[in-house]
Amino acid sequence: MDVYEAVTTRRAVRGFTDRQVPTETLERVVSAAAWTPSASNIQPWHVYVLTGAPLAELKRRVGERLATGEPWDEPEYEQYPAELKSPYRERRSAFGAERYGALGIPREDLEARQRAASANWDCFGAPASLFCYVDRGMGRPQWSDLGMYLQTVMLLLRAEGLHSCPQMAWAKYRTTVAKILSPPDELILFCGMSIGFEDATVNHSRTGRAPLGETVTFVDSADAARRARPPAGGAAACPTSRPHGPRTATAELAKGHAPRSTRTGRVVARIGDGFAGQVRRLASRVGLPPGTG
Repeated sequence: MDVYEAVTTRRAVRGFTDRQVPTETLERVVSAAAWTPSASNIQPWHVYVLTGAPLAELKRRVGERLATGEPWDEPEYEQYPAELKSPYRERRSAFGAERYGALGIPREDLEARQRAASANWDCFGAPASLFCYVDRGMGRPQWSDLGMYLQTVMLLLRAEGLHSCPQMAWAKYRTTVAKILSPPDELILFCGMSIGFEDATVNHSRTGRAPLGETVTFVDSADAARRARPPAGGAAACPTSRPHGPRTATAELAKGHAPRSTRTGRVVARIGDGFAGQVRRLASRVGLPPGTG
């Protein structure tokens, strides 16, 4: 599978089989993901991979909290802005409509939506899960590094024939997760990620993406020239402006000025002389012989 195929076939899968994921596959994926870039190579991610009995126990404990209606844990970070503005608000609404529409759940059936959402904490049936933490002292740039790491993991999983689903929902039960993982107090749980083989019998929708023009702007040489070009009649509108176009050396000389190329050469020569003088003075101070480069 090439990179383009991995990118375009990756999606948040919300239905997995119980087929076990080999431990060596998971080790291979996270070993390669360690090469994810991060600012100044600080590698701010702290990752836990759960399978088998520990994951089953986590699912059981969270299931008990769900069954008793226990409130979610106090959030340690804001998952979305309180006032999500356009166009992000519309994109989120469209996702919800597609997601629950594929399950046959109408918008007004909040109870059915909540039941569907509760599958998050069963990892949608996946037999493996990854939990990503970050140090409390880290800032936004380091949190963005987590995104690069998680995307790398998800693409590597596709290369292994596996699917995944990143889930900030796990932060809502962070204290229960912590009882299983025992992370240091200085770490914050960012998200979990369900990992496994897709259950093809589960209905799903393939969410779309915004048109390229909404999110990407190409700026090339031609575009830069268009931006620099003044509006029609711009020269006439300003009495001090002069007609655009190249000024020839002959025209420059006729006005008593040296051609631009000559003046530029003089400036460069003066800069070069000054720099050479600084080098000579520095060499004399540190005791280097004349002519040292």
